[in-house]
Amino acid sequence: MGRRRAEKGAVEAANTPRGGAHSDNEPVGRHFRPRAKAPLWLRITALSLAAVLVLGVGAAGLLVFKLQNNVTTSPLNAGVGNKSSGQSQIEDTGSLQVLILGTDTRDGANSAYGTEEDSTGEGNSDVMLLMDISADNSHVSVTSFPRDLMVPIPDCKPADGGDTVAGSPAGQLNTALQVGPGCTVAAINDLTGLTIDHFMLADFTAVKELSNALGGVEVCVDHALYDTDGSGLKLDAGKSLVQGEQALAFVRTRHAFGDASDLARIKAQQYFLGSMVRKVKSEGTLTNLPRLYNLADVVTKNLTIDEGLANIPSMVTIANRLAKIDLANVAFVTVPYEEYVADNARVQLKEPEAGQYFAALREGTALTGTSTAAPTDSASTAASGTPSDAAPVVPTTEAPVYDKAIQSVSVANASAVVGRSIELLQALSTAGFTGAWQAGDVPAVNETQVLYGADMADVAADVAAVFNLPASAVKSDPTITGVSLVVGTDWVSGTAFGAVVVPPDIVASTADDSGGCLTVNPLKYFPTPFVE
Repeated sequence: MGRRRAEKGAVEAANTPRGGAHSDNEPVGRHFRPRAKAPLWLRITALSLAAVLVLGVGAAGLLVFKLQNNVTTSPLNAGVGNKSSGQSQIEDTGSLQVLILGTDTRDGANSAYGTEEDSTGEGNSDVMLLMDISADNSHVSVTSFPRDLMVPIPDCKPADGGDTVAGSPAGQLNTALQVGPGCTVAAINDLTGLTIDHFMLADFTAVKELSNALGGVEVCVDHALYDTDGSGLKLDAGKSLVQGEQALAFVRTRHAFGDASDLARIKAQQYFLGSMVRKVKSEGTLTNLPRLYNLADVVTKNLTIDEGLANIPSMVTIANRLAKIDLANVAFVTVPYEEYVADNARVQLKEPEAGQYFAALREGTALTGTSTAAPTDSASTAASGTPSDAAPVVPTTEAPVYDKAIQSVSVANASAVVGRSIELLQALSTAGFTGAWQAGDVPAVNETQVLYGADMADVAADVAAVFNLPASAVKSDPTITGVSLVVGTDWVSGTAFGAVVVPPDIVASTADDSGGCLTVNPLKYFPTPFVE
Protein backbone atom coordinates (compact mmCIF):
# COMPACT_ATOMS: atom_id res chain seq x y z
CA MET A 1 0.00 0.00 0.00
CA GLY A 2 1.40 3.38 -0.95
CA ARG A 3 1.26 6.47 1.16
CA ARG A 4 -2.03 8.24 0.84
CA ARG A 5 -2.74 11.95 0.63
CA ALA A 6 -5.80 13.27 2.44
CA GLU A 7 -8.84 14.07 0.34
CA LYS A 8 -9.24 17.49 1.93
CA GLY A 9 -6.14 19.66 1.83
CA ALA A 10 -5.27 22.54 4.02
CA VAL A 11 -6.68 25.08 1.56
CA GLU A 12 -10.14 23.48 1.69
CA ALA A 13 -9.98 23.12 5.45
CA ALA A 14 -9.13 26.78 5.88
CA ASN A 15 -11.94 27.99 3.61
CA THR A 16 -14.77 25.61 4.56
CA PRO A 17 -17.53 27.44 6.49
CA ARG A 18 -18.07 26.15 10.00
CA GLY A 19 -21.43 25.57 11.62
CA GLY A 20 -22.39 27.13 14.90
CA ALA A 21 -20.46 30.38 14.86
CA HIS A 22 -19.02 31.50 18.15
CA SER A 23 -20.17 34.62 19.88
CA ASP A 24 -16.79 36.20 20.30
CA ASN A 25 -13.47 36.44 18.53
CA GLU A 26 -11.44 34.57 21.07
CA PRO A 27 -9.89 31.26 19.90
CA VAL A 28 -11.74 28.28 21.30
CA GLY A 29 -11.05 24.62 21.82
CA ARG A 30 -14.58 23.53 20.95
CA HIS A 31 -18.02 24.13 22.45
CA PHE A 32 -16.93 22.97 25.88
CA ARG A 33 -15.98 24.77 29.09
CA PRO A 34 -12.62 26.62 29.25
CA ARG A 35 -9.64 24.32 29.09
CA ALA A 36 -8.75 22.68 32.36
CA LYS A 37 -5.22 23.01 33.63
CA ALA A 38 -4.72 19.30 33.81
CA PRO A 39 -1.23 17.96 34.56
CA LEU A 40 0.53 16.63 31.52
CA TRP A 41 0.89 12.86 31.69
CA LEU A 42 2.92 13.04 28.55
CA ARG A 43 3.93 10.21 26.33
CA ILE A 44 1.80 7.50 27.92
CA THR A 45 0.54 6.45 24.55
CA ALA A 46 3.96 6.35 22.96
CA LEU A 47 5.25 4.28 25.82
CA SER A 48 2.38 1.87 25.45
CA LEU A 49 2.72 1.63 21.69
CA ALA A 50 6.47 1.13 21.72
CA ALA A 51 6.23 -1.54 24.39
CA VAL A 52 3.43 -3.43 22.70
CA LEU A 53 4.28 -3.10 19.04
CA VAL A 54 8.07 -3.38 19.19
CA LEU A 55 7.77 -6.39 21.40
CA GLY A 56 8.57 -9.17 19.08
CA VAL A 57 7.92 -11.47 16.26
CA GLY A 58 7.91 -14.94 17.76
CA ALA A 59 5.32 -14.16 20.42
CA ALA A 60 3.31 -11.60 18.47
CA GLY A 61 0.35 -13.91 18.02
CA LEU A 62 -0.04 -14.44 21.76
CA LEU A 63 0.37 -10.76 22.52
CA VAL A 64 -2.13 -9.66 19.89
CA PHE A 65 -4.68 -12.25 20.99
CA LYS A 66 -4.58 -10.78 24.48
CA LEU A 67 -4.73 -7.25 23.07
CA GLN A 68 -7.77 -8.04 20.94
CA ASN A 69 -9.68 -9.37 23.93
CA ASN A 70 -8.84 -6.43 26.20
CA VAL A 71 -9.28 -3.32 24.10
CA THR A 72 -12.35 -1.33 23.17
CA THR A 73 -12.91 0.23 19.76
CA SER A 74 -14.03 3.57 18.34
CA PRO A 75 -14.55 4.91 14.78
CA LEU A 76 -11.33 5.86 12.98
CA ASN A 77 -12.43 9.15 11.43
CA ALA A 78 -15.18 11.36 12.83
CA GLY A 79 -14.59 14.36 10.57
CA VAL A 80 -17.58 15.37 8.45
CA GLY A 81 -16.49 14.84 4.85
CA ASN A 82 -13.01 13.72 5.94
CA LYS A 83 -11.82 10.64 4.07
CA SER A 84 -10.69 7.49 5.90
CA SER A 85 -8.03 5.18 4.57
CA GLY A 86 -10.53 2.34 4.19
CA GLN A 87 -7.76 -0.12 4.97
CA SER A 88 -9.17 -3.59 5.64
CA GLN A 89 -5.86 -5.20 6.62
CA ILE A 90 -2.35 -3.89 7.20
CA GLU A 91 0.17 -5.04 4.61
CA ASP A 92 3.82 -6.01 5.00
CA THR A 93 4.92 -3.01 2.96
CA GLY A 94 3.53 0.39 2.11
CA SER A 95 3.54 3.47 4.28
CA LEU A 96 1.56 3.24 7.51
CA GLN A 97 0.49 5.99 9.90
CA VAL A 98 -0.77 5.31 13.43
CA LEU A 99 -1.88 8.23 15.60
CA ILE A 100 -1.05 7.60 19.25
CA LEU A 101 -3.16 9.53 21.73
CA GLY A 102 -3.31 9.77 25.48
CA THR A 103 -6.27 11.05 27.45
CA ASP A 104 -6.08 13.01 30.69
CA THR A 105 -9.57 11.88 31.76
CA ARG A 106 -10.10 11.31 35.50
CA ASP A 107 -12.90 8.82 34.96
CA GLY A 108 -12.69 5.32 36.44
CA ALA A 109 -9.29 4.18 37.71
CA ASN A 110 -7.79 7.57 36.82
CA SER A 111 -9.74 9.38 39.55
CA ALA A 112 -6.73 9.13 41.87
CA TYR A 113 -5.00 11.82 39.78
CA GLY A 114 -7.69 14.47 39.91
CA THR A 115 -11.42 14.97 39.74
CA GLU A 116 -14.02 15.18 36.99
CA GLU A 117 -13.61 18.94 37.24
CA ASP A 118 -10.11 18.48 35.80
CA SER A 119 -11.19 16.28 32.90
CA THR A 120 -13.91 13.72 32.29
CA GLY A 121 -15.42 11.73 29.43
CA GLU A 122 -12.96 11.33 26.57
CA GLY A 123 -10.79 14.03 28.13
CA ASN A 124 -8.16 16.06 26.27
CA SER A 125 -5.36 14.47 24.24
CA ASP A 126 -2.39 15.97 26.03
CA VAL A 127 -0.28 13.40 24.20
CA MET A 128 -0.43 13.33 20.42
CA LEU A 129 2.15 11.31 18.49
CA LEU A 130 2.01 10.39 14.83
CA MET A 131 4.00 7.23 14.14
CA ASP A 132 4.90 6.87 10.48
CA ILE A 133 6.40 3.58 9.24
CA SER A 134 8.11 3.87 5.87
CA ALA A 135 6.92 1.85 2.90
CA ASP A 136 10.09 -0.27 2.89
CA ASN A 137 10.25 -0.72 6.71
CA SER A 138 13.62 1.02 6.85
CA HIS A 139 12.70 3.92 9.13
CA VAL A 140 10.09 5.24 11.55
CA SER A 141 9.31 8.79 12.60
CA VAL A 142 7.39 9.64 15.77
CA THR A 143 6.08 13.20 15.53
CA SER A 144 4.97 15.08 18.64
CA PHE A 145 2.19 17.67 18.37
CA PRO A 146 2.11 20.28 21.18
CA ARG A 147 -1.09 20.16 23.23
CA ASP A 148 -1.67 23.93 22.82
CA LEU A 149 -1.23 23.93 19.04
CA MET A 150 -3.89 26.13 17.43
CA VAL A 151 -5.30 24.64 14.22
CA PRO A 152 -8.58 24.41 12.28
CA ILE A 153 -10.85 21.86 13.98
CA PRO A 154 -13.31 20.13 11.60
CA ASP A 155 -16.97 19.47 12.24
CA CYS A 156 -17.13 16.01 13.81
CA LYS A 157 -19.61 13.27 14.59
CA PRO A 158 -19.46 12.13 18.25
CA ALA A 159 -18.19 8.59 18.74
CA ASP A 160 -21.33 7.66 20.69
CA GLY A 161 -23.74 9.13 18.13
CA GLY A 162 -25.74 12.31 18.34
CA ASP A 163 -25.67 15.55 16.42
CA THR A 164 -22.59 16.78 14.59
CA VAL A 165 -20.41 19.03 16.74
CA ALA A 166 -19.38 22.26 15.03
CA GLY A 167 -15.68 22.82 14.60
CA SER A 168 -13.64 25.99 14.75
CA PRO A 169 -11.28 27.80 12.38
CA ALA A 170 -8.86 28.26 15.30
CA GLY A 171 -9.12 25.61 17.99
CA GLN A 172 -6.70 23.95 20.37
CA LEU A 173 -5.73 20.58 18.92
CA ASN A 174 -5.89 18.57 22.13
CA THR A 175 -9.56 19.46 22.67
CA ALA A 176 -10.67 17.59 19.54
CA LEU A 177 -10.59 14.38 21.59
CA GLN A 178 -13.63 15.59 23.53
CA VAL A 179 -15.74 14.53 20.53
CA GLY A 180 -13.81 11.25 20.20
CA PRO A 181 -10.40 10.10 18.93
CA GLY A 182 -11.73 10.10 15.38
CA CYS A 183 -12.05 13.89 15.54
CA THR A 184 -8.36 14.25 16.40
CA VAL A 185 -7.59 11.93 13.48
CA ALA A 186 -9.63 14.17 11.17
CA ALA A 187 -7.94 17.36 12.41
CA ILE A 188 -4.44 15.97 11.88
CA ASN A 189 -5.41 14.60 8.47
CA ASP A 190 -6.40 18.12 7.44
CA LEU A 191 -3.28 19.58 9.00
CA THR A 192 -0.71 17.25 7.43
CA GLY A 193 -2.27 16.20 4.13
CA LEU A 194 -1.95 12.55 5.17
CA THR A 195 -4.71 10.00 5.67
CA ILE A 196 -4.05 8.33 9.02
CA ASP A 197 -4.59 4.56 8.94
CA HIS A 198 -5.17 3.77 12.63
CA PHE A 199 -5.14 5.21 16.13
CA MET A 200 -4.43 4.04 19.67
CA LEU A 201 -5.77 5.83 22.75
CA ALA A 202 -4.39 5.03 26.21
CA ASP A 203 -5.59 6.25 29.59
CA PHE A 204 -3.90 7.87 32.56
CA THR A 205 -2.61 4.83 34.47
CA ALA A 206 -0.94 2.98 31.61
CA VAL A 207 2.55 4.43 32.13
CA LYS A 208 2.59 3.45 35.81
CA GLU A 209 1.59 -0.14 35.17
CA LEU A 210 3.82 -0.46 32.14
CA SER A 211 6.90 0.81 33.97
CA ASN A 212 6.25 -1.69 36.76
CA ALA A 213 5.96 -4.52 34.26
CA LEU A 214 9.30 -3.49 32.74
CA GLY A 215 10.99 -3.34 36.11
CA GLY A 216 11.63 0.39 35.79
CA VAL A 217 13.06 2.76 33.19
CA GLU A 218 16.45 4.43 33.55
CA VAL A 219 16.61 8.23 33.48
CA CYS A 220 19.37 10.70 34.24
CA VAL A 221 19.19 14.30 35.47
CA ASP A 222 22.04 16.78 35.93
CA HIS A 223 20.89 18.00 39.36
CA ALA A 224 18.73 16.73 42.21
CA LEU A 225 15.16 17.94 41.78
CA TYR A 226 11.84 18.08 43.58
CA ASP A 227 8.70 19.15 41.74
CA THR A 228 6.89 20.14 44.92
CA ASP A 229 4.03 22.08 43.35
CA GLY A 230 3.61 19.85 40.31
CA SER A 231 3.74 16.10 39.80
CA GLY A 232 5.73 15.48 42.99
CA LEU A 233 8.72 14.04 41.09
CA LYS A 234 11.79 13.77 43.30
CA LEU A 235 15.12 12.53 41.92
CA ASP A 236 18.78 12.51 42.95
CA ALA A 237 21.36 13.83 40.51
CA GLY A 238 22.63 11.24 38.04
CA LYS A 239 20.97 8.03 36.97
CA SER A 240 17.79 6.64 38.54
CA LEU A 241 15.47 3.75 37.82
CA VAL A 242 11.91 5.06 37.90
CA GLN A 243 8.78 2.95 37.97
CA GLY A 244 5.22 3.01 39.21
CA GLU A 245 4.16 6.32 40.75
CA GLN A 246 7.63 7.79 40.24
CA ALA A 247 7.58 6.99 36.52
CA LEU A 248 4.13 8.54 36.26
CA ALA A 249 5.40 11.64 38.07
CA PHE A 250 8.31 11.85 35.61
CA VAL A 251 6.08 11.88 32.55
CA ARG A 252 3.48 14.17 34.14
CA THR A 253 5.83 16.92 35.31
CA ARG A 254 5.18 20.21 33.54
CA HIS A 255 8.08 22.44 34.57
CA ALA A 256 10.88 20.27 35.94
CA PHE A 257 13.20 20.35 32.92
CA GLY A 258 14.97 22.89 30.76
CA ASP A 259 13.26 26.25 30.50
CA ALA A 260 9.92 24.78 31.62
CA SER A 261 8.52 25.26 28.12
CA ASP A 262 6.35 22.85 26.21
CA LEU A 263 9.34 22.02 24.00
CA ALA A 264 11.40 21.06 27.06
CA ARG A 265 8.54 18.89 28.30
CA ILE A 266 8.27 17.15 24.92
CA LYS A 267 12.03 16.51 24.88
CA ALA A 268 11.77 14.87 28.31
CA GLN A 269 8.95 12.67 27.07
CA GLN A 270 10.94 11.59 24.03
CA TYR A 271 13.92 10.90 26.30
CA PHE A 272 11.82 8.62 28.52
CA LEU A 273 10.38 6.76 25.54
CA GLY A 274 13.79 6.22 23.95
CA SER A 275 15.17 4.83 27.22
CA MET A 276 12.22 2.48 27.58
CA VAL A 277 12.54 1.14 24.03
CA ARG A 278 16.26 0.53 24.50
CA LYS A 279 15.53 -1.47 27.64
CA VAL A 280 12.91 -3.60 25.91
CA LYS A 281 15.41 -4.41 23.16
CA SER A 282 18.51 -4.92 25.31
CA GLU A 283 17.01 -7.19 27.99
CA GLY A 284 15.74 -9.83 25.61
CA THR A 285 12.07 -9.02 26.14
CA LEU A 286 11.45 -9.93 22.52
CA THR A 287 12.08 -13.60 23.28
CA ASN A 288 10.75 -13.74 26.84
CA LEU A 289 7.21 -15.09 26.47
CA PRO A 290 6.05 -14.59 30.09
CA ARG A 291 7.16 -10.93 30.05
CA LEU A 292 5.56 -10.37 26.67
CA TYR A 293 2.27 -11.76 27.89
CA ASN A 294 2.45 -9.65 31.06
CA LEU A 295 3.18 -6.46 29.13
CA ALA A 296 0.35 -7.16 26.71
CA ASP A 297 -2.07 -7.68 29.57
CA VAL A 298 -0.98 -4.47 31.31
CA VAL A 299 -1.08 -2.22 28.28
CA THR A 300 -4.17 -3.44 26.46
CA LYS A 301 -6.44 -3.01 29.46
CA ASN A 302 -6.01 0.73 28.95
CA LEU A 303 -6.34 0.94 25.16
CA THR A 304 -9.03 2.12 22.77
CA ILE A 305 -8.28 1.47 19.10
CA ASP A 306 -10.10 1.80 15.79
CA GLU A 307 -12.07 -1.13 14.42
CA GLY A 308 -9.61 -1.73 11.59
CA LEU A 309 -6.79 -2.35 14.04
CA ALA A 310 -8.75 -4.71 16.28
CA ASN A 311 -7.75 -7.91 14.52
CA ILE A 312 -4.87 -10.33 14.90
CA PRO A 313 -3.40 -10.12 11.36
CA SER A 314 -3.09 -6.32 11.50
CA MET A 315 -1.38 -6.29 14.87
CA VAL A 316 0.97 -9.11 13.97
CA THR A 317 1.95 -7.28 10.80
CA ILE A 318 2.72 -4.06 12.66
CA ALA A 319 4.83 -5.96 15.20
CA ASN A 320 6.76 -7.70 12.42
CA ARG A 321 7.37 -4.43 10.57
CA LEU A 322 8.63 -2.59 13.63
CA ALA A 323 10.90 -5.48 14.58
CA LYS A 324 12.80 -4.97 11.31
CA ILE A 325 13.74 -1.36 11.98
CA ASP A 326 17.04 -0.42 13.58
CA LEU A 327 16.67 1.86 16.61
CA ALA A 328 19.00 4.37 14.97
CA ASN A 329 16.32 4.87 12.32
CA VAL A 330 13.53 5.55 14.81
CA ALA A 331 13.41 9.37 14.77
CA PHE A 332 11.66 11.54 17.35
CA VAL A 333 10.45 14.85 15.91
CA THR A 334 8.51 17.78 17.29
CA VAL A 335 6.39 19.51 14.67
CA PRO A 336 7.88 22.99 14.02
CA TYR A 337 5.93 25.61 15.94
CA GLU A 338 6.12 29.17 17.21
CA GLU A 339 4.19 31.50 19.49
CA TYR A 340 0.54 31.91 18.49
CA VAL A 341 -0.06 35.43 17.24
CA ALA A 342 -3.31 35.88 19.21
CA ASP A 343 -2.16 34.36 22.52
CA ASN A 344 1.44 33.86 23.57
CA ALA A 345 0.37 31.06 25.92
CA ARG A 346 -0.42 28.93 22.88
CA VAL A 347 1.45 27.98 19.73
CA GLN A 348 0.92 27.72 15.98
CA LEU A 349 2.72 25.92 13.17
CA LYS A 350 5.96 27.57 12.11
CA GLU A 351 6.07 28.01 8.38
CA PRO A 352 7.51 27.10 5.99
CA GLU A 353 9.25 24.48 8.15
CA ALA A 354 6.05 22.67 9.21
CA GLY A 355 4.78 22.44 5.64
CA GLN A 356 8.17 21.20 4.44
CA TYR A 357 8.16 18.51 7.11
CA PHE A 358 4.63 17.37 6.28
CA ALA A 359 5.61 17.19 2.60
CA ALA A 360 8.58 15.00 3.57
CA LEU A 361 6.20 12.69 5.47
CA ARG A 362 3.88 12.45 2.49
CA GLU A 363 6.79 11.59 0.22
CA GLY A 364 8.20 8.95 2.59
CA THR A 365 11.51 10.78 3.01
CA ALA A 366 13.98 9.13 5.39
CA LEU A 367 14.99 11.44 8.24
CA THR A 368 17.80 9.21 9.49
CA GLY A 369 20.06 6.60 7.89
CA THR A 370 19.50 5.42 4.35
CA SER A 371 16.33 3.98 2.89
CA THR A 372 16.65 0.55 1.29
CA ALA A 373 13.68 1.06 -0.96
CA ALA A 374 14.12 0.78 -4.69
CA PRO A 375 13.67 4.08 -6.51
CA THR A 376 10.23 4.69 -7.95
CA ASP A 377 9.22 6.34 -11.17
CA SER A 378 7.67 9.21 -9.27
CA ALA A 379 8.18 10.29 -5.70
CA SER A 380 4.63 11.52 -5.69
CA THR A 381 3.28 8.04 -6.34
CA ALA A 382 4.16 7.10 -2.79
CA ALA A 383 2.48 10.21 -1.53
CA SER A 384 -0.95 9.63 -2.96
CA GLY A 385 -1.08 5.94 -3.74
CA THR A 386 -2.77 6.82 -7.04
CA PRO A 387 -0.23 6.84 -9.88
CA SER A 388 -2.60 8.52 -12.34
CA ASP A 389 -3.14 11.43 -9.96
CA ALA A 390 0.44 11.56 -8.74
CA ALA A 391 2.07 11.67 -12.18
CA PRO A 392 3.01 15.15 -13.40
CA VAL A 393 0.67 16.79 -15.86
CA VAL A 394 1.96 16.12 -19.37
CA PRO A 395 2.12 19.22 -21.58
CA THR A 396 -0.03 19.04 -24.68
CA THR A 397 1.88 18.55 -27.91
CA GLU A 398 -0.68 20.52 -29.84
CA ALA A 399 -1.01 24.27 -29.91
CA PRO A 400 -3.66 25.41 -27.40
CA VAL A 401 -6.96 26.65 -28.78
CA TYR A 402 -6.73 29.73 -26.60
CA ASP A 403 -4.39 32.72 -26.38
CA LYS A 404 -2.11 32.22 -23.38
CA ALA A 405 -1.22 35.89 -23.22
CA ILE A 406 -4.74 37.01 -22.29
CA GLN A 407 -5.56 34.31 -19.73
CA SER A 408 -6.19 35.37 -16.14
CA VAL A 409 -3.56 33.45 -14.19
CA SER A 410 -2.61 34.56 -10.68
CA VAL A 411 0.08 33.36 -8.29
CA ALA A 412 -0.77 33.42 -4.57
CA ASN A 413 2.19 32.97 -2.24
CA ALA A 414 1.18 30.59 0.57
CA SER A 415 4.73 29.24 1.04
CA ALA A 416 5.71 31.60 3.89
CA VAL A 417 8.80 32.49 1.83
CA VAL A 418 9.04 36.19 1.04
CA GLY A 419 9.21 36.89 -2.70
CA ARG A 420 8.40 33.30 -3.68
CA SER A 421 6.03 34.38 -6.48
CA ILE A 422 8.62 36.28 -8.50
CA GLU A 423 10.47 33.42 -10.20
CA LEU A 424 7.20 31.56 -10.79
CA LEU A 425 5.71 34.58 -12.57
CA GLN A 426 8.82 34.75 -14.71
CA ALA A 427 8.46 31.09 -15.63
CA LEU A 428 4.82 31.62 -16.57
CA SER A 429 5.73 34.58 -18.75
CA THR A 430 8.40 32.55 -20.51
CA ALA A 431 5.81 29.83 -21.16
CA GLY A 432 3.53 32.38 -22.85
CA PHE A 433 1.30 33.39 -19.93
CA THR A 434 2.49 36.97 -20.13
CA GLY A 435 -0.59 38.32 -18.37
CA ALA A 436 0.04 36.34 -15.19
CA TRP A 437 -0.12 38.49 -12.09
CA GLN A 438 0.85 38.38 -8.44
CA ALA A 439 -2.01 37.85 -5.96
CA GLY A 440 0.22 38.62 -3.00
CA ASP A 441 1.00 36.75 0.21
CA VAL A 442 -1.74 34.66 1.80
CA PRO A 443 -1.78 32.46 4.94
CA ALA A 444 0.52 29.46 4.58
CA VAL A 445 -0.89 26.14 3.38
CA ASN A 446 0.81 22.77 3.21
CA GLU A 447 0.06 21.73 -0.35
CA THR A 448 0.48 23.54 -3.65
CA GLN A 449 -2.65 23.64 -5.81
CA VAL A 450 -3.79 24.94 -9.19
CA LEU A 451 -7.39 26.09 -8.80
CA TYR A 452 -9.53 26.95 -11.79
CA GLY A 453 -12.95 28.43 -12.48
CA ALA A 454 -15.55 27.69 -15.12
CA ASP A 455 -14.25 26.62 -18.54
CA MET A 456 -10.62 26.92 -17.45
CA ALA A 457 -9.62 23.26 -16.98
CA ASP A 458 -7.37 23.24 -20.05
CA VAL A 459 -5.57 26.41 -18.99
CA ALA A 460 -5.07 25.02 -15.47
CA ALA A 461 -3.61 21.80 -16.86
CA ASP A 462 -1.14 23.77 -18.97
CA VAL A 463 -0.13 25.92 -15.98
CA ALA A 464 0.46 22.76 -13.92
CA ALA A 465 2.56 21.30 -16.76
CA VAL A 466 4.85 24.34 -16.73
CA PHE A 467 5.93 23.47 -13.20
CA ASN A 468 5.74 19.67 -13.33
CA LEU A 469 2.86 19.65 -10.83
CA PRO A 470 0.89 16.40 -10.36
CA ALA A 471 -2.64 16.03 -11.69
CA SER A 472 -3.91 15.72 -8.11
CA ALA A 473 -2.92 19.36 -7.52
CA VAL A 474 -5.31 20.64 -10.23
CA LYS A 475 -8.76 21.28 -8.77
CA SER A 476 -11.96 22.98 -9.82
CA ASP A 477 -13.06 25.93 -7.70
CA PRO A 478 -16.27 27.67 -8.83
CA THR A 479 -15.59 30.62 -6.52
CA ILE A 480 -12.70 31.96 -8.58
CA THR A 481 -12.32 33.41 -12.03
CA GLY A 482 -9.53 32.18 -14.26
CA VAL A 483 -6.68 30.13 -12.78
CA SER A 484 -4.94 30.55 -9.41
CA LEU A 485 -1.62 28.93 -8.61
CA VAL A 486 -1.49 28.67 -4.80
CA VAL A 487 2.12 27.94 -3.85
CA GLY A 488 2.32 25.96 -0.60
CA THR A 489 5.06 25.23 1.89
CA ASP A 490 5.76 21.94 0.08
CA TRP A 491 7.41 23.98 -2.71
CA VAL A 492 9.65 26.69 -1.33
CA SER A 493 12.22 27.09 -4.12
CA GLY A 494 12.80 26.54 -7.82
CA THR A 495 10.39 26.32 -10.74
CA ALA A 496 10.14 22.52 -10.90
CA PHE A 497 7.87 20.94 -8.31
CA GLY A 498 8.92 17.72 -6.60
CA ALA A 499 12.10 18.37 -4.63
CA VAL A 500 11.62 17.53 -0.95
CA VAL A 501 13.16 19.98 1.51
CA VAL A 502 13.64 18.60 5.02
CA PRO A 503 14.02 21.36 7.62
CA PRO A 504 17.50 21.31 9.18
CA ASP A 505 17.86 19.66 12.59
CA ILE A 506 14.27 18.43 12.49
CA VAL A 507 15.19 15.20 14.32
CA ALA A 508 15.38 15.82 18.06
CA SER A 509 16.75 12.35 18.87
CA THR A 510 16.58 8.70 17.89
CA ALA A 511 15.71 5.61 19.91
CA ASP A 512 19.39 4.65 19.72
CA ASP A 513 20.62 7.78 21.50
CA SER A 514 21.77 7.32 25.07
CA GLY A 515 20.37 10.77 25.72
CA GLY A 516 22.88 11.88 28.36
CA CYS A 517 21.28 13.61 31.33
CA LEU A 518 18.30 15.94 31.22
CA THR A 519 18.86 19.52 32.32
CA VAL A 520 16.83 20.38 35.42
CA ASN A 521 14.97 23.68 35.67
CA PRO A 522 16.87 25.64 38.38
CA LEU A 523 13.58 26.53 40.04
CA LYS A 524 13.15 22.82 40.77
CA TYR A 525 16.61 22.28 42.28
CA PHE A 526 16.65 20.30 45.52
CA PRO A 527 17.19 20.92 48.37
CA THR A 528 17.39 24.64 47.51
CA PRO A 529 15.81 26.05 44.34
CA PHE A 530 17.98 28.56 42.52
CA VAL A 531 16.52 32.08 42.69
CA GLU A 532 18.24 35.06 41.08
